[in-house]
Amino acid sequence: MTTVSFQGEHGAYSESAAKKFFGDKIKTIPCNTFEDTLKTTQSNESMYSILPVENSIEGTVGQSIDAITNTDLHSIGEIYLKVEHCLIGVGTLEELETVYSHPQALGQCSDFIQTRKLKTVPTYDTAGSVKIIKEMNEKHSASIASSDAGDLYDIPIIKQGIENNSNNYTRFLIFSKTDSTEGENDKTSIIFSVKHEPGALYQILKEFNDKGINLTKIESRPNKNTNWEYNFFVDFLGHHSNSKIESVLNKILENTLFLKVIGSYPIADLD
Repeated sequence: MTTVSFQGEHGAYSESAAKKFFGDKIKTIPCNTFEDTLKTTQSNESMYSILPVENSIEGTVGQSIDAITNTDLHSIGEIYLKVEHCLIGVGTLEELETVYSHPQALGQCSDFIQTRKLKTVPTYDTAGSVKIIKEMNEKHSASIASSDAGDLYDIPIIKQGIENNSNNYTRFLIFSKTDSTEGENDKTSIIFSVKHEPGALYQILKEFNDKGINLTKIESRPNKNTNWEYNFFVDFLGHHSNSKIESVLNKILENTLFLKVIGSYPIADLD
């Protein structure tokens, strides 16, 4: 049976994304952190790991990118999951004073929260917040999570669809100890840090441009180990084993402090 590790409690969006990618007949393994999720696969306790990397409203999931930077696993797939947040609790909407959830979910439902002047309590996971509410059994508090999480913990849904934008998707990457092979429609993700020299980033981007490689994403993130130094998270079309892309990656090494190929994988449809 296929085993997949994910961050959070059963009922988390990451678990739903794993089932969408692999099918329902898998064994999912909940983990406390993104780092633990990846380590579970590195130690062969799971065959694959799944991590959220960005949301269409809140942007990049920084903690996830930090964990990916330090893993030896390869990304071999991606999946988009439409996120539909529900308000879950034992009380009524009028009795509600405090809401619990992951910071990303709280941000994605900020309009609803601010309109009703609710207090917020960040938690480690959306489904985990439902577990907290179940243990509290307190009518003035509720959680924000998926309807699956409400069903799993047998807690009523007070209100559905409370996200700011109904066009709310989260992108997940799937990781494995085994690298992928080139397909017909691939995307590659890399992370690199540039040297402190004038034009260093420009020279890297110029290499992609000169070879006609289409960049689909570029975002900077502070390097946790060095003050005022930044890592760049980049997606581009093509597979890293392709000879043209290999030559570009070898060339840009000259202008990077480090370069990590996260992996190449078939481009997922946004459905």
